[in-house]
Amino acid sequence: MAYVKGEDRYQITMFPDSIDDYVAEDNPVRVIDAFVEGLDVAALGFKYSNPNPLGRPAYDPKDMLKLYLYGYLNRIRSSRRLEAEAGRNLELIWLMRKLKPDFKTIADFRKDNKKPLKQVFKQFNLLCSQWELYGKEIVAIDGTKIRANNSKRNNYNEKKIKRQLKYIEEKINQYMAELEEGDKAEAGSRVPTAEEIKQRIKELESRKGNYKEMLDIIQEGETTEISGTDPDARLMSVNNNGIEVCYNIQTVVDGQHSLIVDCEVINNPTDHGQLSDMAGKAQEVFEKKEIKVLADKGYYSTQELKACQEAGLETYVAKQRFANRTEDEGFYSDKFTYDPEQDHYICPAGNILTPANYRKSKGQVIGRDYRNSKACSTCELRDRCTKAKRGRSIFRNIEQNLLDEVDKRTAENKILYSRRQMIVEHPFGTIKRNWGYNHFLTRGLESVKTETCLMFLAYNLKRAINILGVKEILKRLQPA
Repeated sequence: MAYVKGEDRYQITMFPDSIDDYVAEDNPVRVIDAFVEGLDVAALGFKYSNPNPLGRPAYDPKDMLKLYLYGYLNRIRSSRRLEAEAGRNLELIWLMRKLKPDFKTIADFRKDNKKPLKQVFKQFNLLCSQWELYGKEIVAIDGTKIRANNSKRNNYNEKKIKRQLKYIEEKINQYMAELEEGDKAEAGSRVPTAEEIKQRIKELESRKGNYKEMLDIIQEGETTEISGTDPDARLMSVNNNGIEVCYNIQTVVDGQHSLIVDCEVINNPTDHGQLSDMAGKAQEVFEKKEIKVLADKGYYSTQELKACQEAGLETYVAKQRFANRTEDEGFYSDKFTYDPEQDHYICPAGNILTPANYRKSKGQVIGRDYRNSKACSTCELRDRCTKAKRGRSIFRNIEQNLLDEVDKRTAENKILYSRRQMIVEHPFGTIKRNWGYNHFLTRGLESVKTETCLMFLAYNLKRAINILGVKEILKRLQPA
């Protein structure tokens, strides 16, 4: 029986006569084309959106944007790989109409259009809102660490710089000694010449000067660390107790289809202080105040929870548990009962802790301590409760009523709160695990923000296609 045979490479009619026949009607690449064609690139601020009548013509920003969207949707981020794909990938040949920009032009487009590319991400999210792909009832907020384009070896703190300076001093002293004893070297052995040693000393002195400059910056208090390749990146703890030079990516994700509502990139390793800002972004996109917000204990902050309450948000945030110094769970702070009428605490041993000194931060009262030193001094359970000389002290936040309300709400809605991880981890799992976007190609905070928006735009675009289908999206993108 004969094999299935392919077409003759030399016959003229090997490919369809029309480029449009290269891709099927339900190919996702058609969504990219329709979406970008509907954008007002001039209003978004894209460079070369108004072509110059003189000189060599530039590429249309719409074509370059299509190329990038296709690339990020298909795990192709490198400008050199995009250049190669534009000449051999039938879908890109159709999308780009046989245009083949070089890698430098491709890279410059992303570099020169940081703000407009972020706006494209927001434009598509507004479309998702209009298409009712957002449930607009529940959002989950979380952050993830993505490695920066900077190695750990090229990240310095004060301790590391001092260690390097000590090493350089020792090497310089060693070379100086070799210069003095150069004539005593044994015959036949290969030792550096005087000129080679002087050159090495010069290089070490240059490195020493660079380290001293970095040390001065750190000691002035501007920062605690310096990254050599990407100055904005910071050392952060990641999964499995590892440490990498990273950025912290903050997202707010809608609960209906796990679509990303908005994002932010910070170089602070903690999530503290991001809750109200990220929830506010969801309110802005949804044009709605009453939203249920789910977040983990890393976002538990009095100021943030208060800001969310004032903004009309209903927060569900896990409470952080703080152990006492004896690490006896029976004497954790949540085991002390507060009596609002008498304004005192009752400890697990039955003793009453009364109000003591106020605590302040930046001149503002933030709460009050409650203690009973006399009762603690004679308590039989003291060793299980505290190691402090003055006895146990319980701090009551000035906004404790609000915190108690949030804690009670979260505890009473465990089924709702359990959805948090399912909602917010879906984008992270897709982008980092399935697509392999676990590191950045660009450097600098603003460039990284742009790359993040491209990643999340590709994710939202893929989700929308899976939910609605290509033909339905094309129908909705048609001008009215």
